[in-house]
Amino acid sequence: MRIVFCTLASLVLFGAAFSAQARNLTEGELYMCSWGSGIAGGAQASKLSGITRYSARTRLQAHKFPKQWMRVMALRISEQTYDSESRLKPEGVKQVYYDGCIKHELARR
Repeated sequence: MRIVFCTLASLVLFGAAFSAQARNLTEGELYMCSWGSGIAGGAQASKLSGITRYSARTRLQAHKFPKQWMRVMALRISEQTYDSESRLKPEGVKQVYYDGCIKHELARR
């Protein structure tokens, strides 16, 4: 019982500390991480549903993105997702991507 309580308490504290750090990022950085996590989650959903890499790539290339850098980044995120052997649900992939992106942006500073 103590182990479960200690584990939960440490996760809550880690989450609070992590969210406090994320507030130091700019709106643009938070948007980029959120957008990228959505692309990763969508790519994982496509992969798990049996859509081929070629079809996913073609769909992304036909999509109209509001910013020029988004197409290339979306294609790279999709390629990395398809290369991964992960069978996580798309929500899990989104969270992992978002957390990693936030850590990367904080480390860049």
